[in-house]
Amino acid sequence: MTTSEKKAKKLPTKVGIPTKVGTKVKAPKALKTPKVPKVSLKKLKKEKPIRVDGGDGKVVLRIRVRAYESKILDSSVKQIMDTAVRYDATIVGPVPLPTEIKKYTVNRSPFIYKNTREQFEIRVHKRLIDIINPNAKTIEALTNLSLPSGVDIDVKML
Repeated sequence: MTTSEKKAKKLPTKVGIPTKVGTKVKAPKALKTPKVPKVSLKKLKKEKPIRVDGGDGKVVLRIRVRAYESKILDSSVKQIMDTAVRYDATIVGPVPLPTEIKKYTVNRSPFIYKNTREQFEIRVHKRLIDIINPNAKTIEALTNLSLPSGVDIDVKML
């Protein structure tokens, strides 16, 4: 018998089973993981951000709509989407953004009931709509659109 055959005979199939009285097989060593180069924060800041349009030369019209009442906001977003669809524009959204909540605490009375307070809050609901590659008719129709009062619109070209 060769030495390799002797070693093969002595090794048990499971780890932790004694081969001879008083000896145990050692657990196999962990595999070495490949080293990943460390990237500094300075290099990450210098890199250009990823564009929404994918860099294909597409123009994106980003519309942010804000309102205090969600029902009015949803109706105005539907109106915007209907006009964009009417002129064959591709739409992404509406994406509901987190509701901005502003809370105000006020004393009920300045003298006797000084310790009692009232809390008021203002909720600002937001939606985001992207219109990809809008044509001139679509942009003109969106500018001529009349929306209810209390709805704020921000339009950006990306």
